Amino acid sequence: MSSSEFVVALPPAASLPIIDSTQRFPVGRIFCVGRNYADHAREMGHDPNREPPFFFMKPPSAVLADGRDMPYPPHSSDLHHEVEMIVAIGVGGSDIPVDKALAHALGYGVGLDMTCRDVQNVAKKLSRPWETSKAFDHSAPCSALRLATALGHPTAGRIELRVNGDGRPQGDLAQMIWSVPEQIAYLSTVFVLQPGDLIFSGTPAGVAAVQRADRLRARVDGVAELSFAIA
Repeated sequence: MSSSEFVVALPPAASLPIIDSTQRFPVGRIFCVGRNYADHAREMGHDPNREPPFFFMKPPSAVLADGRDMPYPPHSSDLHHEVEMIVAIGVGGSDIPVDKALAHALGYGVGLDMTCRDVQNVAKKLSRPWETSKAFDHSAPCSALRLATALGHPTAGRIELRVNGDGRPQGDLAQMIWSVPEQIAYLSTVFVLQPGDLIFSGTPAGVAAVQRADRLRARVDGVAELSFAIA
């Protein structure tokens, strides 16, 4: 369809660059797994036992690509970082077996699930949804993606964040409660996964607040790096 067939202009498409390529990855839905590292589950006051995974979503408008600065959300005064490896889905499907799941992963990167913790805490107390704390514009800064054909499928490796040069969350991908194949398989029983979907695979312990003018540098060893500032 051409844009002339719609009553309003089509919104700009969110996309991520691909390392060593001129092509980009078009972003559709963003699935974020909650409390997928035991230490982070404990710091948030939860039992890290292997309960069924739970997910929440961010819209494509949450994507902040190409190292652009992130505006501090005006509806919050307690913005927290949560650094995560991101998984880009290249092949869709439903009811995907765990042992076949990695064939659906196109590539990997590093991203941040930026969270308005004060807004989220109020929502939790009132048993309300999390969207205003998790799904606001620019709440998902993402690095360029490294294709699995060049990288393989990482199952271990250090994940870290530095704020103004100081270390914050540090963990290892091997510490995930639910592995990437298990996340893909589980999601595919609830949704028909589509090429362009992203999965934020969970954050290690050490989440904390950031301030305006802070500079953040996220890294997953051997996968990708991301650097940006809070505007």
